[in-house]
Amino acid sequence: MALTFYWYPNCGTCKKAKKWFDDHNIDYTSIHIVEETPTKEELLELISKSDLPAKKFFNTSGKKYRELNIKEKIMDASVEEMAGILASDGMLIKRPIVTDGSKVTVGFKEETFQENWL
Repeated sequence: MALTFYWYPNCGTCKKAKKWFDDHNIDYTSIHIVEETPTKEELLELISKSDLPAKKFFNTSGKKYRELNIKEKIMDASVEEMAGILASDGMLIKRPIVTDGSKVTVGFKEETFQENWL
């Protein structure tokens, strides 16, 4: 099972997730979420496969999120609009995002990774 691992190398949570994959000998392809930000279409697909609300894909603790007042912008936004905002800047996206093509996880919780990726 080949996993796609969207991450930001300076992110502590991403480093923990990467270490977890490496410790469990799980193969993955890593994609730098800022240098290769997923497109709106890719994000819509990830959102639909995640069973999570689109708002969960936002990095709410990020500086850009606060600077751009994203909380206000997405209050009444459609999933399409939210995906467009996310695609505009990789720093707005909560990370890491992991997918095997059918399942998607956002963020890193060891229990969630064990359930989904072992």
